[in-house]
Amino acid sequence: MIAGMKPSFQTAGRLEAVRYEIRGALARRARELEQQGNDVLHLNIGNPGAFGFRTPETMRRAVIRNLPFSEGYGPQAGIFPAREAVAMQFQARGLTDTRYDQVVVGNGVSELVDLTLRSLLEPEDEVLVPAPDYPLWTAAVVLNGGKAVHYQCRESDGFLPDVARIEEQITSKTRAIVVINPNNPTGAVYPEETLQALADLATRHDLIIFSDEIYDSICYEDARFVPMAPLAPETLCVSFGGLSKVYRACGWRVGWAVFTGALERAEDYMLAVEKLAALRLSANVPGQWAVQTALGGYQSIADLVGRDGRLFESRQAVIEACERSRFLELVKPMGAMYAFPSVRTEVFGDFDDHRFAAELLEHKHILIVPGSSFNIPERNHFRITLLPEAEQLTEAFERIDDLLEELADEPQRIRAVK
Repeated sequence: MIAGMKPSFQTAGRLEAVRYEIRGALARRARELEQQGNDVLHLNIGNPGAFGFRTPETMRRAVIRNLPFSEGYGPQAGIFPAREAVAMQFQARGLTDTRYDQVVVGNGVSELVDLTLRSLLEPEDEVLVPAPDYPLWTAAVVLNGGKAVHYQCRESDGFLPDVARIEEQITSKTRAIVVINPNNPTGAVYPEETLQALADLATRHDLIIFSDEIYDSICYEDARFVPMAPLAPETLCVSFGGLSKVYRACGWRVGWAVFTGALERAEDYMLAVEKLAALRLSANVPGQWAVQTALGGYQSIADLVGRDGRLFESRQAVIEACERSRFLELVKPMGAMYAFPSVRTEVFGDFDDHRFAAELLEHKHILIVPGSSFNIPERNHFRITLLPEAEQLTEAFERIDDLLEELADEPQRIRAVK
């Protein structure tokens, strides 16, 4: 510190345990490179609008038609037509008693993750979170005073959880378990028997299930999404969904949480969530008018994920690029809009994913997310989005392979620091 200068303002220490490299230092460096006149391919984030995907026209019209009714605050838990539409979706999934008052609408799933964890956790309470995870979950647990206990979903197991190992991690402080299906970042789609085993585990140990299902309709080939809620009638299940991904409306910030199962024991908890929702007054009102149209209308996502669909073809381009590479391996993503390749450890035994991502950005102008950002110990993975056109992804992986070829001769550039 310079003599006479006042010390820096305090920063909360709990942020040391928060990772979000998806929009972190590498993304800031990418913006600097762009300001210098470079074109950077952003493979770091699942933002459909940035790659030419449009929200369905019927949803846009629903918002425009209802703008006169959107200028005041809405109800803290969401407008009735949106909540009723989500409840009807769950009725169609077999939960025929689902009512609108079991649904809370928020400013995207991200806000609802925070509200539901803040309403639950006391200091040092534990939440089981998958690793790799979408890092918001770990961050939200930590920021709300809890401890994220990561259960490993190993590449060798197709990134599926091992339920027996999870049970060994449960303690008297464990309050909940997070399930992300279809999975971000790996693209794994959990079979029904795995989900049922997780539901049974939660029931045995009286845990709340937080089921992140934001990619519920994005499945490829013969993969099938199975909702968690019907499998867990004897414990509390909170299922999350929204307009961002399936309906390509990220900027509208509309998500929902649906409470099912042991509702008779969850009345106080649900009132606590609604109290926090009231403190922020209401979720974005205009976007909520599109929920009924979205869920009840033509599901155009099927055209994108089916054979010959744009997302399917982009996924196929990534699969084929990894098959051609002597450096890369890939567990084929069966859902969501990401791939999670790994670099062969027999070629790069001491690989550092962050240093590799920095080299790739500086020299090839491609922005990826290091795999360890998703709370795993391994340092040889990275995540990319499948949203660009297939041709763009083919070219991107050619540049990735070119860099790996160079680094094979200069491994010290990406060697992990001991």
